[in-house]
Amino acid sequence: MTALDLGSVYRSLGVRGVINASATLTRLGGSLMPAPVVQAMADAAGSFVDLEELHRKVGERLATLTGNEAAYVSSGATAGIVLTVTACLVGLVPERRVLLPDTSTLPRNEVIIQRGQRNVYDLAVRQTGARVVEIEPTADALESALSERTAAVLHFAGVLAAGTLGLDAVVMAAHRRDVPVIVDAAAQIPPISTLWRFTGEYGADAVILSGGKGLRGPQASGLILGRRDLVEGCRFNGSPNHGIGRPMKVGKEELMGLLAAVEWALDQDEPGIIAGYEASVTRWVDGLAGISGVRAERAFPSEAGQPHGRAVVHLGPGAKLGRDELVAALWDHDPRIAVGTAGDDAIALNPQTLQPGEDELVLQAVLDVLRPDRGVLDHGSH
Repeated sequence: MTALDLGSVYRSLGVRGVINASATLTRLGGSLMPAPVVQAMADAAGSFVDLEELHRKVGERLATLTGNEAAYVSSGATAGIVLTVTACLVGLVPERRVLLPDTSTLPRNEVIIQRGQRNVYDLAVRQTGARVVEIEPTADALESALSERTAAVLHFAGVLAAGTLGLDAVVMAAHRRDVPVIVDAAAQIPPISTLWRFTGEYGADAVILSGGKGLRGPQASGLILGRRDLVEGCRFNGSPNHGIGRPMKVGKEELMGLLAAVEWALDQDEPGIIAGYEASVTRWVDGLAGISGVRAERAFPSEAGQPHGRAVVHLGPGAKLGRDELVAALWDHDPRIAVGTAGDDAIALNPQTLQPGEDELVLQAVLDVLRPDRGVLDHGSH
């Protein structure tokens, strides 16, 4: 798609398309689905099917592809947290399923999270009725918090794991008390090994991923991988069953789309893709050199802790625009450009979500609004 037809499908509503140099953000649409995923979803939309049978068969295929005991497709990674925690709370007991979110009579109703990993997705735990037990990031604190009331330990991978107790130590302590460990790795692809690394190498009981980020599947999809009994608990409490997961519906299109996305992702040249990301970062850093008040540098890893670089563009004295002004000017540009922020004085340019050639459009847009001899609204040939 060229800059001229970017987002043309939205124009009848007066909505503009976006070149996404920020990240695989839900508010920007996650990621772009490759052709095999779109085709799989279109094919699935053409006929009715026994949805529960399809759900189970897709899960079996995904488990085989990823080297896990079992797999379940959720309606996003946050829904994956809700369902996995619910599986730890009520298992396969119908009488317990209907109690939620009242967990007061359940044998186990606490979920442990390290203080440095607390974040807005805690709500997915709390909406089950589970009580979050916050601990300091030490082995002693974890040992003290583990009890007969502990339903699970939730561990957030990526940048939130920095400075906290490592997953290997968490798994070892939790398993001594027969407590499952759930890993939220929603945005941790790349690397593709996230599909099996946390469960296989570290021994976590379940890992949760977004289907619509690095996997480039449907945005309204997520993937739960891990122990068979936990996955069955997710299935038992999820749609179309009438448990807490009933609103978190996954359609036949998302099921087949996510399966196609995983198959597609496993077939990609990941080192080559990351090399392409790094080439974009180099192009940005070199292209922004010499502009008054601007300092561009490569930063590693990405904002989510993924193993590739991004360009961080600092705006100091002498820069034509401040950070927030630059973000606004790029959003108003034609084409519209979304960028991230870093610290108090910088924007961050992420190559992961760009189509071929869009890194050049991003560079030109930044130059358009930062060069002293260009007006903020002068967008050249764009």
